[in-house]
Amino acid sequence: MHSHCAAMEPTASATSATEIDPYHATMNPSDPDRNADSSGPVPLRASDLAARLAAGEQLVLLDVREAEELAICALEGAVHVPLSELSVRHIELDPDAPTVCICHHGVRSAHAAAGLARLGFERLFNLVGGVDRWAIEVDPSMPRY
Repeated sequence: MHSHCAAMEPTASATSATEIDPYHATMNPSDPDRNADSSGPVPLRASDLAARLAAGEQLVLLDVREAEELAICALEGAVHVPLSELSVRHIELDPDAPTVCICHHGVRSAHAAAGLARLGFERLFNLVGGVDRWAIEVDPSMPRY
């Protein structure tokens, strides 16, 4: 199961702080819908997502994990579209809605968000560290795997 979420090592071609270390990248919270560099999804920390949800912000939580992973744990209200089906099923999503892509550790969700950006979605976020980081920072009662 972990092989699908292996951490990506920075490469020599990395050109931005987000590519080098997305967990420590910053986002201007006063401008939550603007992509960090206007060219891709905004990295979003679990604690920042929790605060936005607690404030009542309407966000689409798009979980791109496989069904067996959702059986272990999931964020309440998340829409499930496995990454392997997203190229076909993206039409089920509102391209104008702010969408937070979620997976186990944040790697597959980063791919999902990048793919949606190429399809014209503009208000995209990637939950950095995925549900694992959510369980650590926000909801310690959530099962980890």
